[in-house]
Amino acid sequence: QVQLQESGGGLVQAGDSLRLSCTGSEQTFSAYLVGWFRQAPGKEREFVGTLISSIGQTFYGDSVNGRFTISRDNAKNTVYLDMHSLKSEDTAVYFCATGNPTGWGREDPRSYNYWGQGTQVTVSS
Repeated sequence: QVQLQESGGGLVQAGDSLRLSCTGSEQTFSAYLVGWFRQAPGKEREFVGTLISSIGQTFYGDSVNGRFTISRDNAKNTVYLDMHSLKSEDTAVYFCATGNPTGWGREDPRSYNYWGQGTQVTVSS
C-alpha cells in the first residue's frame, strides 16, 4: 500500500523559511510525478510544484516560483519542499502526492492518485 507522510509544518512569521518533508517508500517515489499542493480554507487545492522523478526536473506554480524549491533524497525516500520569503497568503495545508502523466497535466490534482494527509503551515504577518 502506498503511503505518504508529510511533516515540518508549523507557525512562522512572514519572511521566514520552512522545510516540509514527504516520506514514503521507494516504490512510492518511483512514480513519474511527485508533487506538492496546498489548500487554504474555502479555496480549491492549488498546485505548488512537482518533480519529474525520472529526470529530476521541477516545475512550480506562479505564486511560489522563485521562493519554493523541491528536492529529493533517494537514500531517505524523502522529498522536500523548501519555502523561503514566506507570506501570509502561503498559509494552507500542504500535501504531497504522487502520480503519473494524464491528459489533465502535471498541475492538476487529478493527475495524482496517492496523497498524504497534509501538514499545516501558518504564516503570520
